[in-house]
Amino acid sequence: MKKTVVLGASENPSRYSFLATTKLVAHGYPVVAIGNKEGQIGNTNITKEHPAMDDVDTVTLYLNPTNQKPYYDYILSLKPKRVIFNPGTENEELEDMITAQGGKAMEACTLVLLSTGQY
Repeated sequence: MKKTVVLGASENPSRYSFLATTKLVAHGYPVVAIGNKEGQIGNTNITKEHPAMDDVDTVTLYLNPTNQKPYYDYILSLKPKRVIFNPGTENEELEDMITAQGGKAMEACTLVLLSTGQY
């Protein structure tokens, strides 16, 4: 299955990162949730750390472009196959860095991709 990192995870049920984490888990995807404070979404822990990982298929972003900057090196170190820029997270600078590394940058909505079977 496609290991997914949710960057900008929040335990606030009204946040899209919460909904995406919940739906990814419900679809059977392994999820690593990273947020600005520790917490929990269902049985998924939210960490503030930047754990080293192998086999990351997807990073799905829920951070605005300004808040993405501190994560550039971390995102690139994961060598994800794709990075999903959810609405409001579009960032040409980071998209160029990802494609230069051989990854795919997508401006899309994780929730829509999951609900239409395109994830």
